[in-house]
Amino acid sequence: MADIDDGSSAPAEPLDLVRLCLDEVVYVKLRGDRELKGRLHAYDSHCNLVLGDVVETIYVVEEEEGEEDVIKTVVKKSEMLFVRAKMGKQLPHERRKGESALSEFAEYVEKQQALRYPSHSAAASTSAASRPSTNATSATSVEDHAELADILNSLDIADTSPQVRIKELLLSNDEDELSKLQNLLELRLEEGHGETIFEIGFENNGEAMGLNKDEWDVAFKRLQEAARKLNSDCQLLLTRGVGGEQEAESADGKEKDCTGKILIRQHPASVEEVIETRIAVVGNVDAGKSTMLGVLVKGGLDDGRGKARVNLFRHKHEIESGRTSSVGMEIMGYDTMGKVISSDVPGRKLTWEEIGKRSAKVISFTDLAGHERYLRTTVFGLLSSSPNYCLLMVAANNGLIGMSKEHLGIALALNVPVMVVITKIDICPPQILEQTIQQITRILKSPGARKIPIFIKNREECINTATQFVSQRICPIFQVSNVTGESLDLVRTFLNILPHHGHYDAEAPFEFHVNDTFSVPFVGTVVSGIVKSGVVHAGDTVLIGPDSLGQFTTTTIRSIERKRIPVPATSAGQSASFALKRVRRKDVRKGMVVLPKLEHNSPKVYREFVAEVLILSHATTIKTKYQAMLHVGPVSQTCAIIDIDRSYIRTGDRATVAFRFVQRPEYLAPGDRLLFREGRTKGLGIVKSVGYDPAKPLGGVKPEDEGAEATANTAASTEAATNATVTA
Repeated sequence: MADIDDGSSAPAEPLDLVRLCLDEVVYVKLRGDRELKGRLHAYDSHCNLVLGDVVETIYVVEEEEGEEDVIKTVVKKSEMLFVRAKMGKQLPHERRKGESALSEFAEYVEKQQALRYPSHSAAASTSAASRPSTNATSATSVEDHAELADILNSLDIADTSPQVRIKELLLSNDEDELSKLQNLLELRLEEGHGETIFEIGFENNGEAMGLNKDEWDVAFKRLQEAARKLNSDCQLLLTRGVGGEQEAESADGKEKDCTGKILIRQHPASVEEVIETRIAVVGNVDAGKSTMLGVLVKGGLDDGRGKARVNLFRHKHEIESGRTSSVGMEIMGYDTMGKVISSDVPGRKLTWEEIGKRSAKVISFTDLAGHERYLRTTVFGLLSSSPNYCLLMVAANNGLIGMSKEHLGIALALNVPVMVVITKIDICPPQILEQTIQQITRILKSPGARKIPIFIKNREECINTATQFVSQRICPIFQVSNVTGESLDLVRTFLNILPHHGHYDAEAPFEFHVNDTFSVPFVGTVVSGIVKSGVVHAGDTVLIGPDSLGQFTTTTIRSIERKRIPVPATSAGQSASFALKRVRRKDVRKGMVVLPKLEHNSPKVYREFVAEVLILSHATTIKTKYQAMLHVGPVSQTCAIIDIDRSYIRTGDRATVAFRFVQRPEYLAPGDRLLFREGRTKGLGIVKSVGYDPAKPLGGVKPEDEGAEATANTAASTEAATNATVTA
């Protein structure tokens, strides 16, 4: 009787058949009528092969006139050959499944992040939700319409707010009424982080005031008087029925009522109170990202040959190739009247210090790489800079191609409001421009994006869209030329009115994420990043880490700078740089955190964690032991899947997954948003819990038990087949 195998070497998976062929002569069929014959030395999970003593056979079909096709054979020999496996393309229905699930899951992640960084309004709503409710349906309705609640709050038309007749406050000469108007403006300025849009002509509930020209003039002067007492200025943006330079283009002169929109912005008492808005600039290579920023920030126009972008590059090879390969930073300042801060001397460029000291609002641009080889750098820049908005650049003559779609997908996954700028319209034929516009419109309206594209062509549309940008469903689209300067003023006006987006809690414990490190002469080690929560002052004793062993180092903040200007303190939502004492640069890295030093509560780090993920795109299935590059804020590290709540996951699947960092432990907390990618595979998720207990697997069965059970089943089937063969 033949010996029966105990099942230890039986093939449990298809790739195990390849394992049994190691050091054997194999045949490999390739595309393009090619065959290989050689000895198999090695392989991997993607079926990449290493062959030795290879004989390659190529079949060539030659067509001759009046005769039958002749097939010729070409034979080549190689001592060693590496065969790369090419994964199949994702099917259209699988891609649509991932796109349709993206928007819903991104909104779910945004709600879960409120648990990580709660704001005052969120905390109040959470406490209200914690009270016993007799109507479960109404609670669900409130949760589902969170975005509508934000819009109502921004418009100040909630039912709980006191009904104050603004018309009486604006037209009255009483000092008490002026004090009430001043209190109303102060509340709105506090909610808008130092600026607000005030509309004369409408009450809080949308009711028209019915003002004539004389009454409107009195109301505007009254508003200016109240704003001056709050150390603020009023900029008239748009009027109807009033006349003048700011009159709306659609106004036909027949309006009975006079209305107008006014931007009220406070003078910052110090540099740390300057309004800051962070915008990430993304798009495909050669879309004109750096050129656009050079024109906006430095002033002047481009010559069509890269004149404007040279000042933005950080490395010599970027200047030579004309392509950004690193994360660049640029700022643009506005004063209280909405004017761009620029030099009084023609041709002179202002420094960051001069812009920061003269500005009431600063726009911080993050210039990211567009080439595919720098995708990891771009993803790191998108997550580490915590942008309030995303500016997608599209070349009119190329359309939304290549990495533009990847960047748009990442921005949608992070739930960041998106603006689109179509560049190079001066050299693009009209029919090609029309095709590009149709393509962008189709993609933005797709189930994965669910955006409403609004093409901005005049100042009235620009102001109305900017004031309504509290809804993330809106996607403004500009068509500009950096050579002729067409529509660049509309972009500057839009950025000036752009409302503050983001929720930060300055009363929570201090937390700072490091996204870059420097060694400055005569200063020492400097780390830059974003203050996620809390407030920190120069001279505070803090902890920075974790290192490769998961330990934190005690240090002291020597000084703090914002936009290269020394400040005594910085608070949540602001970008800053810290000079640290007694810390060497080689001991700090990107992805570390700076935390307050507490006597009895040291921070904990974890190598394993559990997350809820959504697979956006993957060619096949994902199982345990799968590895990918994971991005959690400024943290970028390879992670391995150690457990899944099911046997495998595919595109569009939503599952609970346990990850393990391959290199070192990191500082994580439930509610952190994560993004992982490997080649064309992309996934979005949120951390549900830190740490992982192998005794409590996610699917109810231990991974090793599941593998042992599968091996036992395979061994049993192999044994049965062997017995049947012997019996026969």
